[in-house]
Amino acid sequence: MKECKKFNNLDIELFAFLHDSKRSNDGVDADHGRRAAEFIKELKDNLVFLKKEDFDLLLFACERHSDGLTEADITVQTCWDADRLDLGRVCIKPDPKNLCTSIAKTQQVIEWANRRSLNKPLPY
Repeated sequence: MKECKKFNNLDIELFAFLHDSKRSNDGVDADHGRRAAEFIKELKDNLVFLKKEDFDLLLFACERHSDGLTEADITVQTCWDADRLDLGRVCIKPDPKNLCTSIAKTQQVIEWANRRSLNKPLPY
């Protein structure tokens, strides 16, 4: 039986703060994820609370988040889905084929995330 890894909320929070930290603009910037990963390597001594496996997942998630991949560890998939569901801010509606998890691919989640990223009132 395949072991199921639980979400690591700390990885997800660090991804949220760091994955676009080296973006030069909100347009096309193909290497920003790789630059963010290099920056995270520079921060390694300050991230001693992360296990090596979690640090490596964070690096991978940041480095590859804009490569269009959908297969990865569930924590990485969650990071990538969160990033892709926020594309409304740059006038791109999320496409289910670019999302990783079944819940993120639902029309309800896509619509909710798109409205949120456009700063429109959210129906709860």
